[in-house]
Amino acid sequence: MPEIGEVGKTLAVVKAQHDENVFGKVGTSAAEFEKSLLGKKVVDAKQQGKYFWLVMSSPPHPLFHFGMAGWWKIRDLETAYYKPTKKEEPTWPPKYWKFILETSDDPKCEHAFVDFRRFGRIRLVDCAAEEMRNVSPLKENGPDPVADKDILTEEWLVQKLQSKHVPVKALLLDQANISGIGNWVGDELLYNAKIHPEQYSNTLSPAQMKQLHKSIHYVCSTAVELLAESDRFPEEWLFKHRWAKGKKDAPQRLPNGAKIKFVTVGGRTSAIVPSVQKKTGEVAADVKERDSEEEENGAVEDDVEEQKPKPKPKRKAQEDGEEDDQKPASKKKSNRKAPTTSRGKKQARKDEEAITAQVDGVDGSHPTAEANITVNGGKKPEAPRNGEASKPPAKSSKRNESSGRRRSARISTNGK
Repeated sequence: MPEIGEVGKTLAVVKAQHDENVFGKVGTSAAEFEKSLLGKKVVDAKQQGKYFWLVMSSPPHPLFHFGMAGWWKIRDLETAYYKPTKKEEPTWPPKYWKFILETSDDPKCEHAFVDFRRFGRIRLVDCAAEEMRNVSPLKENGPDPVADKDILTEEWLVQKLQSKHVPVKALLLDQANISGIGNWVGDELLYNAKIHPEQYSNTLSPAQMKQLHKSIHYVCSTAVELLAESDRFPEEWLFKHRWAKGKKDAPQRLPNGAKIKFVTVGGRTSAIVPSVQKKTGEVAADVKERDSEEEENGAVEDDVEEQKPKPKPKRKAQEDGEEDDQKPASKKKSNRKAPTTSRGKKQARKDEEAITAQVDGVDGSHPTAEANITVNGGKKPEAPRNGEASKPPAKSSKRNESSGRRRSARISTNGK
């Protein structure tokens, strides 16, 4: 965290550009930010884990989370967290700025918050300054290894480790357990403690938990004291040699020849030195492999007998008079084959005659025009003109004519 030169000074200029991610996602706006800070005095600057806030002369107090690429810039002062590969001409306001602060006293200080990836968050917390850590989101975070050494004791850590059954690195990265431990810090302190990151937290020995407590305070305190300037980190730290992953022809080894390996733990890429960080208890990968072997060997007694697949239930026959109204009749498929013998053709004609009788009604009358549509191959007769008698439909052949007479006679005789 950079030194805040505006502590004890009044803010004469407050400019903010609204960003729906940086401001909006936590219920703040650029306009509210400007209104809440303008003309107020900065009393102090505080930090807990990955959160940083300014204590103002009166509430609300601005609370910042820098996300992955957010940073606090001071004009005419080098505070870059990542040094650019190419030299850039200093510009003010800087690129990607979200707000600018300027003090009224001489010499005046100009500050800016930048975030090109927009993962940072800016809140306004309306409470007394001394209550900041007792309200959300700070109250949901665990103790800070640097600021809360009196809380994060060896006894406290042992209780926390034994109460969880998760990979130890996943526990350390969870801000609800301990504030401020990020990915590379977690790898560094586990390497220092000689603990494998995948090992379950409740399988660590008393000696391992004691050493882990020492490593947490050593790595975190050293990094803060050196203002996170990696050039000043101890040469034996893993941090100095872990960044070769993905780089062509770059050795993934320590100066002593020990190989650096990369695994995924807690959703993050973890650098480990297998020759140093030995597995002394169950790890997640081992448990999954064991469970898989038990299933393959049929270790569960209830599954000794081979279970036969249940036959699919047959579709119930529809009740009498019940039809499927969901699909048009034209789409229904029939398994009935067309008759191929003379006897089959006769039976088909009988069925057709019966259908015709049902359409016409069973009152002994001659077939109507609609019935003839069915009997005569689907040809509908023309409507009679005024003064003209209705003409019977044209017969396509003598056979059809005689067949029509037979059908009409049968219907007249048998109709009731």
